Amino acid sequence: MTAHQNAPHTSHPSRRLGATGPSVFPLGLGCMGMSALYGEADRSESIATIHAALDAGVTLLDTGDFYGMGHNELLINEALRTAPAAAREQALTSVKFGALRTVEGGFAGYDGRPDAVRNFLAYSLQRLGRDHVDVYRIARVDPDVPIEETVGAIAEAVQAGHVRHIGLSEVGAETLRRAAAVAPISDLQIEYSLISRGIEEEILPTARELGIGVTAYGVLSRGLISGHFGRDRALAPGDFRGMSPRFQGDNLDRNLDLVDALRKVADSKGVSVAQIAIAWVLARGEDIVPLVGARRRDRLDEALGALDVELTAADLTAIEEAVPAGAAAGDRYPEAQMAHLDSEH
Repeated sequence: MTAHQNAPHTSHPSRRLGATGPSVFPLGLGCMGMSALYGEADRSESIATIHAALDAGVTLLDTGDFYGMGHNELLINEALRTAPAAAREQALTSVKFGALRTVEGGFAGYDGRPDAVRNFLAYSLQRLGRDHVDVYRIARVDPDVPIEETVGAIAEAVQAGHVRHIGLSEVGAETLRRAAAVAPISDLQIEYSLISRGIEEEILPTARELGIGVTAYGVLSRGLISGHFGRDRALAPGDFRGMSPRFQGDNLDRNLDLVDALRKVADSKGVSVAQIAIAWVLARGEDIVPLVGARRRDRLDEALGALDVELTAADLTAIEEAVPAGAAAGDRYPEAQMAHLDSEH
């Protein structure tokens, strides 16, 4: 075991999720890949990874009720039940809801009706084995339900004690304002990385104006800029990256050229590509908490090492010269999924 897995990072100050949200460890653990979308996962290693994260001081565990159709919440339940009491008590759950699934694993839209919010929440609490969710958010805006109604239903759950904080996911600036007018919003979960910087123009400034934090997912762009993804890598069956535009043909080659350039900067600092990519997101502001999707303890440990990477102004310049804003080839999702992103409209 490394020091990262043995001892909490007590030297790293916590970050608060917005003006009204909880204080959390500066990195969160995204648990989706332990149940879905990246091919087979090792259950025992997944639980060991959650335990190692808690042991290192990580507090925020991010999931969705539709990740593996409930599998991920049950996995987190098991990990928390078998963790030391102190670790279990410090854990905070961030849950996305609303995605409709098919038996075959397909997606069938989103449901943000108040009755649906209450229903989804009841099932999540049961699967998680907890009496509340710490941050609750709809995964994508339901185009048929005003965001005010969806957020209002979560606000009722807050009043009832079943939810502690209201979050949002992948919404644009206008929707952010409308939601914040209904109830306090702790954080916006949205993709943000060196090769996904679209939020910088309007969404991030609006969030900051409203006192809303950001939990940034995709900080390694699903492994694309982790330094571990090879040009000849064969993806496992069920790995959704096989349909992702950034992992296709010439796009993949061009994007891995950016990673090669970033590797030179990382090498000059004596750190890994993943660490410098995560450190860059950490450096974007104290109101941003990167989510790392580690499925194994070694990947978790590498990600935790990013907390010890200090980036100078010269380092930041070199990083952004290696990977300029807007340099990525291909959209971050297939066209059909891009259509569901309020943040892109």
